Amino acid sequence: MTEQYVLDLQEIHAGEAGEAGGAEFDRTAALVGGKAAGLGRLAGIEGVRVPGGFCVTTHAFRRVLAAAPSLGGLLDRLARLGPDDGEAVRALSAEIRRTVEETAVPDDVAARITRALARDGASAAYAVRSSATAEDLPTASFAGQQDTYLNVVGTEAVLAHISRCWVSLFTERAVVYRRRHGIDHRGVRMAVVVQRMVFPRAAGVLFTADPVTGDRRVATVEAAFGLGEALVSGAVNPDVFRVRDNEVVSETTGAKERAVHALPGGGVREEAVAAELRERPALTRAQAVRLVRLGRRIEERFGCPQDIEWCLADGEFQIVQSRPVTTLFPVPGDTGDEEQRTDGTDGTSGTDYRVYVSVGHQQMMTDPMKTLGLSVWRLTAMVPMRVAGGRLFVDVTPRLASPASRGALLDLMGRGDPLVRDALETVLAREGERVALAAPSPAPGSAGTAPARAGTAPPPLETDPAVVAGLIARSEASVAALRREIRTKSGPELFDFLLTAFEEHKRVLGDPLSIRVIMAGMEATWWLNDKLAEWLGETNAADTLTLSAPGNITSEMGLALLDVADVIRPYPEVVAWLRDARDEDFPDGLDKIAGGAEARAAVEGYLDRYGMRCVGEIDLTRPRWSERPTALVPVLLDHVRNFGPGAAARRFEEGRRAAREKEQDVLARLRALPDGARRAAETKRMIDRVRTFIGYREYPKYGIVSRYFLYRQALLEEAGRLVRDGVLAAREDVYHLTFQEFADAVRTRRVEPGLVRRRREEFRSYRALTPPRVLTSDGECVTGEYRRGDVPDGALTGLPVSAGTVEGRARVVTDLAGAALEAGDILVTAYTDPSWSPLFVGVAGLVTEVGGLMTHGAVIAREYGLPAVVGVDGATRLIRDGQRIRVHGSGGYVEILG
Repeated sequence: MTEQYVLDLQEIHAGEAGEAGGAEFDRTAALVGGKAAGLGRLAGIEGVRVPGGFCVTTHAFRRVLAAAPSLGGLLDRLARLGPDDGEAVRALSAEIRRTVEETAVPDDVAARITRALARDGASAAYAVRSSATAEDLPTASFAGQQDTYLNVVGTEAVLAHISRCWVSLFTERAVVYRRRHGIDHRGVRMAVVVQRMVFPRAAGVLFTADPVTGDRRVATVEAAFGLGEALVSGAVNPDVFRVRDNEVVSETTGAKERAVHALPGGGVREEAVAAELRERPALTRAQAVRLVRLGRRIEERFGCPQDIEWCLADGEFQIVQSRPVTTLFPVPGDTGDEEQRTDGTDGTSGTDYRVYVSVGHQQMMTDPMKTLGLSVWRLTAMVPMRVAGGRLFVDVTPRLASPASRGALLDLMGRGDPLVRDALETVLAREGERVALAAPSPAPGSAGTAPARAGTAPPPLETDPAVVAGLIARSEASVAALRREIRTKSGPELFDFLLTAFEEHKRVLGDPLSIRVIMAGMEATWWLNDKLAEWLGETNAADTLTLSAPGNITSEMGLALLDVADVIRPYPEVVAWLRDARDEDFPDGLDKIAGGAEARAAVEGYLDRYGMRCVGEIDLTRPRWSERPTALVPVLLDHVRNFGPGAAARRFEEGRRAAREKEQDVLARLRALPDGARRAAETKRMIDRVRTFIGYREYPKYGIVSRYFLYRQALLEEAGRLVRDGVLAAREDVYHLTFQEFADAVRTRRVEPGLVRRRREEFRSYRALTPPRVLTSDGECVTGEYRRGDVPDGALTGLPVSAGTVEGRARVVTDLAGAALEAGDILVTAYTDPSWSPLFVGVAGLVTEVGGLMTHGAVIAREYGLPAVVGVDGATRLIRDGQRIRVHGSGGYVEILG
């Protein structure tokens, strides 16, 4: 069979990207690369003009690789490098480039290219452009990673520039980009597009969705004079048109001082733009609208928002590239679907406007979740949830639309996270009419929408610790029953059983008494803060009054690790062993050293109680501490180094004493006021109420995670059977299946070919996305703002959640297992779920990017007496590790001192 070394662009017929028709597109891209495959699809769209030309296929590139045998070994070495081997990456990529450069274009390949060029004559000019197989993908665009050469004239010059495009596959920036996206260098091939050169009056880019806000209804056009190279390289400030519904809604004329033009004999040159043209738009408004209409046609054909490069020559637009916009946050799919749409819609009509609130910001876990984790969370959640970008969202449109429920929703969101409330109010101010038209009247009794009926209010909740004890006993009995029964299930029977178990899960989670107890603690906290501020001028008084509140399973978990440290501290050999401990040796390796038996008993006792927890624990696919106990070792060793014996009990007692003294102080001051006896009595009732009930706030999450651990163990057993039967390559492959797909695989012993790979690639791309607090069905990400005037210039604004002021060294920690803290350090991180509480006992303050007044991190910070500010947008980026900062836990801001 004759190899296809050259293929005319008109001969390229690529299928659709994505799961439908993806196999045909993948086969085409494997031959001609992503850019050429996209150009082939563009050429098939009616009304879209694409400059003619041809593609030098990956078959030609393979010939070059075969002619340089040493390349295989170099690529193998590159693939084995670790994430910290930057110098080795630089050296190896340079060696690979030299090897490719020194390899001549094979004669038969050169002959095919020469024949293709002859059709246009010797004086024809071309754009020679890289087209890698890992390029212009739905999950990774590779924009600017490989090279393009403009106005190349003559056969020898074209051949030389084709070789340069091959070499550009191994530039350091391209290699680093692939490593970041988990793409194997050994599997990537380079094709080269050779297109007839267009000499435009103007050129630029078109985004069919707003690249800043994500709004799919707003297209952005950037335009400059001459070739688009000046714009892409950042040499000019372009004109910017924003177009919505075939109308320019905003226009900015850039100062276009420079332009890139083609030279007569080949090559390009940057030149000054005539003074009278610099402030003149490169496009008219009508042309911008016409271009956007063309872009919408391309977007419809490609199935997702596009980043389009265009040229305007002789009054006509020509399209030279179109690739997916990979930086946009996806739009949620239909509620009943485990999958999400990729076409920028949520499966509803254009008039059905929806508003979604992030679940991750409430659960303090904004990382993406794998498919199985998302699926199980949705099956066990109390309200319907939708998926976008590997995250979960709740549709709040009905409650936002109804005047009867809107105020309560905004108040609840505002108490939790003021940025969410502000974002919702921003949407209402701009799109209130669409919100009202979009939302149907909520069904009676639907989650969060049904008004209380007269005569149905529950009786007052007595402040009785036995209420909490009874709830915990019932939850523990339910978990014990699950543990007994799940052990007897396997195969299809397990999945049927789990669906029943999920209903019991929701029954326990939705226990009306449990919800009343949680709300009683939260409402008492709010009452104390509001009333004591009004009566005494006290700010966040509840922060001190809740110190060392009894029965908080999460704060107890943090203190319990201090007790483990007490057991280990006297044994230097144990401490030394822990420094190098590996999960596969843990804890058996302790048996061979002095003090090892005592240390093992302490660690295993801790894991028996808390080993089902981990960072990101709402994702069932995350490994638990019982499975990877070394995740706790850095924190444990910090405790050994930074604390003395008895620190846990001493710390708890200090908090209880401070709370008691605060109570006595505020009650005495209240009694001195007019009507003081009544105010003091009311306040005493609320203090008793908050100390009785606030600790239970953390228990339902502990119950959820306890159940999740049992689900996980049973499901991994089934995954192991699929691996033994050859259905899957690895147990962890099931993480990329929905619960139903997993169940089907167990029943049929089959998984759709390529499904796990596609899901893995999607998940990898989601990790680069930042989830918004509020997202609309237009794709707009609304962040919200703190509208405050009481923050010093230069300070970082957030939400005050735990009173006090502390100054110290910032430790920016992105991974609990990598923490190395000293006494007095201030923890700065993106978010903290309950698994971070062991770290809290060793720090002096807390700053997070995500959080609210009643989220887990805030509750535990208050119980430990840590000044804390949460919801500080960009904290881990704006605060450098090691900087000295001051945290104003009462004022809600952070000062960077240097």
